[in-house]
Amino acid sequence: MSEKGFVDLGFARLDTLREKRRGLPEIIYAPRKTLPQLKRIIKEFRKHTELLFISHLDESFFRSLKKEFRHLKYFKEAKLAFLGKAKRVKKGKALVITAGTSDIKVAEEAAIFLELTGNSLERIYDVGVAGIHRLDPFKEKIKNAKVIVVVAGMEAALASIVSGLTPAAVIGVPTSVGYGAAFEGLAALLGMLNSCSPGVAVMNIDNGLGAGYFAHLINK
Repeated sequence: MSEKGFVDLGFARLDTLREKRRGLPEIIYAPRKTLPQLKRIIKEFRKHTELLFISHLDESFFRSLKKEFRHLKYFKEAKLAFLGKAKRVKKGKALVITAGTSDIKVAEEAAIFLELTGNSLERIYDVGVAGIHRLDPFKEKIKNAKVIVVVAGMEAALASIVSGLTPAAVIGVPTSVGYGAAFEGLAALLGMLNSCSPGVAVMNIDNGLGAGYFAHLINK
């Protein structure tokens, strides 16, 4: 590690002090990186951290990386790769809730990240406002959670409803699920930003990883 706290690879400057500052290392964002670039980044980061996350990684790239990094794990639905040993830390309960089954892909990115970073987690999927009675069996768990990630597309009203049922911090993740006027998640984003229930923080569209990261910071 250089005295500046980063390693210069020419095409990337790796932040080797982020884990010390934030408790978690820099996460490698895979899209638009070449396979040789990813290999060099992984090799360098392994000198500085025991944990390594690669987000939005295509399965074909994973197969190629697996040949060189045989302990690399891949979670297909979340498109998230992990190298290292998952943390085992006792923390408060985190929930990841989706409005619909179509939101699960984004939700899994948050859920898996939370599990790998040592959080006690439970999933509650497909309990959106079109059939809100489906949420009733989980009201006690919602009330007792420490942090909740709510993933929803279309009008994304579920985040407001969940926030009204719990003292916990709620992190809304709007998804690009919906028909034409959903504008690929913009309607859901605006719906969550305009929540009438206090205590809702909102991530960018489809940003499950960001929600998992933020929930981890709250939960620890």
